[in-house]
Amino acid sequence: MFHAPHGYQRAPLPPAREQEPQTPLARTAATPTPRSGAEAVPTPAAPVPTPAPAPKQRDAFFDNAKYLAIVFVAMAHMWEPVMDGSRATRALYMVVYSFHMPAFIIISGYFSRGFDMSRKKIQRLVTGVAVPYVIFETAYTLFKRWADDPDQSISLLDPWYLTWFLIALFVWRLTTPLWQSLRHPLPVALAIAVLASVTPNIGDDLNLQRVLQFLPYFVLGLLLKPEHFRMVRRREVRLLALPVVLCTLVFAYWAAPRLGLGWFYHSSASQQIGAPWWAGVVMTFALFGCSLVLTACFLAWVPGRTMWFTVLGAGTLGGYLLHGFLVKGAGYADLFETYAWLSTPLGEILVTVAIAVAVTLLCTPFVRRMFRWAMEPEMKWAFRRDPVENARQRERRFAGKVGKAS
Repeated sequence: MFHAPHGYQRAPLPPAREQEPQTPLARTAATPTPRSGAEAVPTPAAPVPTPAPAPKQRDAFFDNAKYLAIVFVAMAHMWEPVMDGSRATRALYMVVYSFHMPAFIIISGYFSRGFDMSRKKIQRLVTGVAVPYVIFETAYTLFKRWADDPDQSISLLDPWYLTWFLIALFVWRLTTPLWQSLRHPLPVALAIAVLASVTPNIGDDLNLQRVLQFLPYFVLGLLLKPEHFRMVRRREVRLLALPVVLCTLVFAYWAAPRLGLGWFYHSSASQQIGAPWWAGVVMTFALFGCSLVLTACFLAWVPGRTMWFTVLGAGTLGGYLLHGFLVKGAGYADLFETYAWLSTPLGEILVTVAIAVAVTLLCTPFVRRMFRWAMEPEMKWAFRRDPVENARQRERRFAGKVGKAS
């Protein structure tokens, strides 16, 4: 039998910060056995085998919602170069822009409720948001430099095209503990959005206008609970959503030639789009209310069961970041000027179907695995290991050797 040296006592380790539930420790304490001439020391027991943690079950409803939202995002981006002269397409564009990013941001906020400043969460934020931002901001800039503007400079402080969402998500998640500590976080977030909408000198750094004006949707997501999503999926809500969306389409058709699109981008103050300052206050609340209603209608129609596209919900980041190369590439190639018929109703249907198919393919597990190095890198080499976890691993190895020697 192996005995510890005289007087040796292993110092207890602090409790694990994020120990998985129902996972026994690899080492248990045994009753001390005194022996003559030596101090009584605990004899390590045989290590208890640790069962493999059950894989985390994904919710089909949220995967379906993320996939459908990213399809709407891609379709709206493809409508931009072909909707001039088409009042109906412009109206559809306005309706989709009213809810597609708010829905995506609300879901992002909902899944950020558990974010804290722990080591694992910070590492995941860096590898899952910050690193993809740097990679794709650089890639989009190089693409634009190669295809359209050789003088385009790489600037990580000025997000270009789609990458604004990544830097916004980075900022929002970092501030999550702050919003969760406030008594009334949503009114505070709305007040910040209103102030941003009337402050033209915020500047373009990190696209702070969008970060601040879209902030209330993320904060709302932090406040939601599962029962809120069950509420909007009730049958009566689904039935009510149909006339609401029809009325919205009629109103959008009327407003299409009268309302500027800049309001829907949330990237400028009201003065920068030729409106008085008070219009920013009114439009912030009006668009927030409209976006919430349309987002509720959208979520009411999202199927809750597993569908053929449910698996694609895990790859929406790839669909979002990669479809921009297709949209911008078509513009750089003068596709819409060369084939003017694409701006006809038949052409608009064709480009809509084409981009929907393309973004669907970009969300597939194959593409996700192929671009994992850019969108979900592990980067274990970049982070120091948790000293407590290292000590626990050494303790488990020690217990295993002792068990074998016994």
